[in-house]
Amino acid sequence: MTQPAIGDAFGEMIRDAYAVHTGVGRRPLAGGRYPRPVIEVIEREDGLINGAPAAHYLSGPDEWRSFDHRAVRLSRGRVLDIGVGAGRIAIELQRRGMAVTGLDTSAGAIEVSRERGLRDTVLATVDEFSRATVRYDTFLLLGNNLGLLESAERAPVLLAALARLAAPGARIVAQGADPYGTTDPLHVSYHESNRARGRLGGQLRLRLRYRELATDWFDYLNCSVSELESLLSGTSWRLKSIDQQDRPYYVAVMELME
Repeated sequence: MTQPAIGDAFGEMIRDAYAVHTGVGRRPLAGGRYPRPVIEVIEREDGLINGAPAAHYLSGPDEWRSFDHRAVRLSRGRVLDIGVGAGRIAIELQRRGMAVTGLDTSAGAIEVSRERGLRDTVLATVDEFSRATVRYDTFLLLGNNLGLLESAERAPVLLAALARLAAPGARIVAQGADPYGTTDPLHVSYHESNRARGRLGGQLRLRLRYRELATDWFDYLNCSVSELESLLSGTSWRLKSIDQQDRPYYVAVMELME
């Protein structure tokens, strides 16, 4: 079987989703005149495949879930939106008059977010950007991007990088999902396999595929609130509050310790 080329699969997907959304530019066709829906395909290391329409990356506030609105209201001061994607959160904060920077590792995503009007963008990893001199009051990890903590090994490294970028009293506002309420045997067995390998149960090994491209494999963490508290132990951050109104989804606020 031919393996997909490794590249900016996320960026290509976002570009096509934006073209379908606006009706301008290259649009993927299904053998005819009409654009087909752009589907995000996620492949897990055990072979599980999931797919969902990519249009949600372009959604406006009227289409957001309730926890997105509550999370956004927690933003203050200068904001760094990590994993900005097509800019759905950052563009709304900018519209409200807030100083917001969108950071992503996908060149295609940064391109689309800029085309949509986001003025301040950075193409880099958090680690690379942590050498910058700018300081932020709020770090956003929305759209389930608490998953960017990746693992027990990676989490303190990412949190230390954010601390280097943090103004006094800074906060992280992150949306995550507790994976352990499921009874789906595919997920339950995967959690058990992870634990047997010394990994957190909800530590996913994934790659994104779109058309002929795939990303490199990466870790992405779904964790319980108690696991999040353990990950914060020994770092510069403490858990201030948890909003669990929409279980299994939650919004965590973490504050920089003085």
